[in-house]
Amino acid sequence: MSRFDPSRRRVLGGLGALAGASLLRGQQDPFRDHSRVPGLDEMVTTLDFEEVFRAKAPREIYDYTSYAAEGEFTLRRNREGFSWVDLVPRGVVDVSFIQTATEILGTKMAYPIMASPTSGHGNLHKDGEYATHQATTEASATPYIVSNASSFPFEKIAAAATGPVWFQLYPRQSVDETREILEKAQAAGCKAVAITMDQQATYYERPGHYRNLVETPGGRTPRRPTFHNPYRVPEGRLWYSWKFLDEIRPFVKVPFFAKGILTAEDAELCIEHGLNGVYVSNHGGRSVDYGPSTLEVLPEIVTAVRGRVPVIIDSGFRSGSDILKALALGASAVCVGRTARWGLGAFGAPGVKRVFEILQAELVMAMAQTGRPTLASIDRTLVKTRFR
Repeated sequence: MSRFDPSRRRVLGGLGALAGASLLRGQQDPFRDHSRVPGLDEMVTTLDFEEVFRAKAPREIYDYTSYAAEGEFTLRRNREGFSWVDLVPRGVVDVSFIQTATEILGTKMAYPIMASPTSGHGNLHKDGEYATHQATTEASATPYIVSNASSFPFEKIAAAATGPVWFQLYPRQSVDETREILEKAQAAGCKAVAITMDQQATYYERPGHYRNLVETPGGRTPRRPTFHNPYRVPEGRLWYSWKFLDEIRPFVKVPFFAKGILTAEDAELCIEHGLNGVYVSNHGGRSVDYGPSTLEVLPEIVTAVRGRVPVIIDSGFRSGSDILKALALGASAVCVGRTARWGLGAFGAPGVKRVFEILQAELVMAMAQTGRPTLASIDRTLVKTRFR
């Protein structure tokens, strides 16, 4: 048979087709849908955003948003805490109109929901905090607490949109440096200042699991943190004291409150030292491992405060029902951090806006379903707790 005989070509062509068909079948994974990534209009809950963010972000960026202190017990406990609170609906109640508007520390808001301060939004999206502020403004002028560790200067973030912005402060050991930071934020229009009080002597285990596997954009493997003591304890925030807070208090001309409160005793001290509010937070589980969830310590803090100042809370909130539970236990408003970051990393400003729209709609639905048409009607009779 000739090398170029037509019958030979047909045989070889048939073999090639068989090989191609086999290769094609091998590329089809029957157990996974490869068709497309969900679109923004398909996001139904805030949890939907996490998978899209995870698919888009480099591993180290996703993990930075996701991880918590050490073995991440507190991160898990924050979520478990919601399963220890049951909603108890009322009977026949007119819920044809649901009222959610409130005012906290002089800031009017359409819903008792705010954006928590979280750092480095520029790692999630090129527009960073500018996009977050634009999105929270569009989402019923949701107040945005801008982190002191933001990717862009606070004054530029504040100017990026018209919605209310508050400022979160990491104080410097120098009173003069701290005063300069506070004066700049107030001059730029911040409506309130939250000073982070938790010590956060933290060690994160998760980055260590991939430090030799993943390269950063600059071609370097993630560096292990450097400590100046044998105990892996960061020194940057272990010097905080109430005396220092008293020294900087005169520089704050807007409402001033403390973030990172987890005990009734510290809540009382906040009021004794002239603060205007208490922010219950364990830094989303990033402050200390084996700590309590914020939801389970909320009742004792509310009892200690006795209505003298508003009580704000964050850490672990993912839905409108979660928010309703905190309101029933006495919170004035709920802040959300990771969910907003998921939205930003997944879809930019439209994603952040959609996250808050979902939470707002879910809160309205939960209030209607439980027969609580106004914020004033939400109280401890709405819940049964079995905290451990």
